[in-house]
Amino acid sequence: MSSVRILISAGEASGEMYGALLIEALRRLAGGGTRATLKQHLEFFGVGGGRMRAAGCDTVVDSKDLAVVGISEILSHLPKIWGLFHKLIAEADKRKPDLAIVIDSPAFNWRVARQMRKRGIAVVYYVCPQFWAWRQGRVRLLRKYVDKALVIFPFEEKFYRDRGVDAAFVGHPLADLPRPEIDRSAYANLHHLDAAKPWITLMPGSRVKEVRMNLPVILESAAKLGPAYEFLLPVAPTLDRRFLPALIGDNSIQLVPEALPALAQSRAGIIASGTATVEAAMMGTPFVMVYRVSPLTYRVGRPRVKIPHFAMVNLIAGEEVVPELVQHDFTAEKVVVRLNEIISDGRARNKMIAGLAGVKARLHGPIQDERHPVDRAAEAILSLLGAGGMPKTG
Repeated sequence: MSSVRILISAGEASGEMYGALLIEALRRLAGGGTRATLKQHLEFFGVGGGRMRAAGCDTVVDSKDLAVVGISEILSHLPKIWGLFHKLIAEADKRKPDLAIVIDSPAFNWRVARQMRKRGIAVVYYVCPQFWAWRQGRVRLLRKYVDKALVIFPFEEKFYRDRGVDAAFVGHPLADLPRPEIDRSAYANLHHLDAAKPWITLMPGSRVKEVRMNLPVILESAAKLGPAYEFLLPVAPTLDRRFLPALIGDNSIQLVPEALPALAQSRAGIIASGTATVEAAMMGTPFVMVYRVSPLTYRVGRPRVKIPHFAMVNLIAGEEVVPELVQHDFTAEKVVVRLNEIISDGRARNKMIAGLAGVKARLHGPIQDERHPVDRAAEAILSLLGAGGMPKTG
C-alpha cells in the first residue's frame, strides 16, 4: 500500500470541523479503495484543533491561536501569526508533503498555498474564501496558487470559474447532518434545563473578539425576554471558556459543549453571522442573525461589501429568509421584536422554517448525486492521485 503525506491547514472552529470531516472521509475512501484511487495510506499534519487531532492529524499549529477577527485585531496579532506561519512552513520543508489542502482562513492560507506552490506541491482549496462578497480582485490569488478549488455554496462555482479558477461545487459539509439522537428530556437532565420552558440558543461567534463584540447585546436581549425561557450558549472549541463567566455575569445562561443538540432542541436562536447560521438551517431552527465588529473594521470594510445580504442562508436563498441585525441595527430591542415574530406558531415562523428547508436542499448539491458532500470533496482530492501518485506543479 502506497503512502501519501498531506499538509492540511484549517483555522477557526468551522474550518477545523470541516477539516476533521474531510480527514475522516479521505481515510475511509482511500483505505477501502474507490473508483477515484488505489488503496493508499494517508498521513496528515498541519493546522487544526482537537477535532482534527481526534481524526488523526498531527497539528503543528493549533487553530485557536489563529482565531482573530477584524482589521485592527489582526494587526495586533501579526507577530504571533507570522511566527506560526513560519513554523508550519519549516515543518512542511522537513516532511515534504505530496499535497496541501487549505480550508477557509484566507489571510493565513493563501500564503500557505503560495509557499506550497513554490515548492511544486499541488494545492487544493476547500471552503474557498468569500471573495465574491468583497475584495473580488483577490481571486487572482486562487488562480495563481491553487490547483483545485472545492466550493460549498452553489453560486460559487460559476463565480470562480468565470474568473479562471478550476472550481467545483461539492456541497456543504453540513448539508446532510442528522439531527442529534439525544431527546429533549435526556438533554434537559444532562444540562439541568427546564424541559417545560422554550429554549433559545445563543451563538455569539467562535472567536474571542467576536464574542466580546456580540455577546453583551445578546445577553441584554435574553434579559428582556425574561425567565420564561431557558438560554443555551454552545462554547466553540476554539474558545477558552474561562473568560465567559465575566461576560455572562449574573445572567442565567447554560453553557453547553456542542451547538447541534442545542439548536435541534431550541425553539429559536440568536446567532452571529457565520457557519452557525448554516448549522441552524440544517437543524431547521428559526433564528435572528446578528453581528458587530469594531468601528474601524466596519468603516473600512462596509463600502467594499458587494453582496445584498449578510446572512449566508439569505444569500443562498436569494431573498431574506432570516432577519439581519448588523452593527448599529443590532440592539436588544430589535432582537426581541424580531425574535418574538418567530417564536410563536404562525405564518412568520412557518415561512422561515420552509425557507431554511429550501436552503438545506440547495446546499446538498445535485439531487441525483446521493454521495455526502464531504465524500464528494474527498473523492475530488483522491482523484488527483491516480495510479501514479500525486502530481507536482511547477
